[in-house]
Amino acid sequence: MSLQQDLYKAMLAVLPQQHPDKELETFYRLIRDYPRRGGKLLRGQFVLLSALAHGGSVEAAMPVAVALELFQNWVLIHDDIEDGSEERRGEKALHRQVGMPIALNVGDALHIYMWQVLLGLKLEYKDAIAQEFLTMIHRTSEGQHLDLSWVEARRFDISEAEYLQMVSLKTAYYTVISPLRLGAWCAGKEPHQDFEPLGKALGIGFQIRDDVLNLLPSKTYGKEFAGDLYEGKRTLILAYLFSQLNSAEKRQLETYLAKEREQKNSEETTEILGLINKYKALDYAQKVADDHAQTGLELLINALAPLPEQGRVNELTGLLESLAKRNT
Repeated sequence: MSLQQDLYKAMLAVLPQQHPDKELETFYRLIRDYPRRGGKLLRGQFVLLSALAHGGSVEAAMPVAVALELFQNWVLIHDDIEDGSEERRGEKALHRQVGMPIALNVGDALHIYMWQVLLGLKLEYKDAIAQEFLTMIHRTSEGQHLDLSWVEARRFDISEAEYLQMVSLKTAYYTVISPLRLGAWCAGKEPHQDFEPLGKALGIGFQIRDDVLNLLPSKTYGKEFAGDLYEGKRTLILAYLFSQLNSAEKRQLETYLAKEREQKNSEETTEILGLINKYKALDYAQKVADDHAQTGLELLINALAPLPEQGRVNELTGLLESLAKRNT
């Protein structure tokens, strides 16, 4: 089996399966819901490939990779609630199925299972691994706060620099920086000092590309088309667009973004997409994403060059490159 398949099986194996109480068995099914949907499991694979590239083993790194994927899943449940999302990985978001209180509790449960896995580690660097998870959660929640607070305050003057700071916190740590560091520690090695700057560059490139993909119709993209517009997400695309619009168009965009999700209709959204296309905001955002991805990949190649398992280095580099330049 592939690393992805092994990781998927290992993740589901640590989650509860059965309970004599019928309602708690339903709860267990909900706990497995987002993990069952799978996704690409890229972050966990980055942990495994980083460990292998550093000379470690899948067996030692697998629990840490599982814990990271459990983190990803409980954060997604909470994120979907906070954003009012409709879909996740091609299915209804959990809170749209069972309501916000139950979905929130399911996310909390997955958080607990994450720590259960980490507390059971027998690795030499288990304390460093736990600390990395704490750092990752701190940075991710800080970035999420910035993202949510801008929407709540109805701020439309988000600059490109502010956006880049937000995504370097919200996305870069748990997507690239922490997986690379965790893999090194799983192999009993100290992480390279450049994992942070290269991870920020790659994470920024990934998130901008994700924002672009959200506004491109696709059958393989796992989230709702134009969901970022319905949710009023502040993105680099909108930051650039605001800098290009005339006063009447700015008022139109501000009026649209200030509305609650349920107040926005498809006709208005199509008009905003028209403005995005008119000013080539997607092209601009993609150029910024490409520049960050290229910077990150160059640093990555240099950082991984001394590692003992260059075959695994090539796999890791290829997977990170596909993440930063992905089409789905």
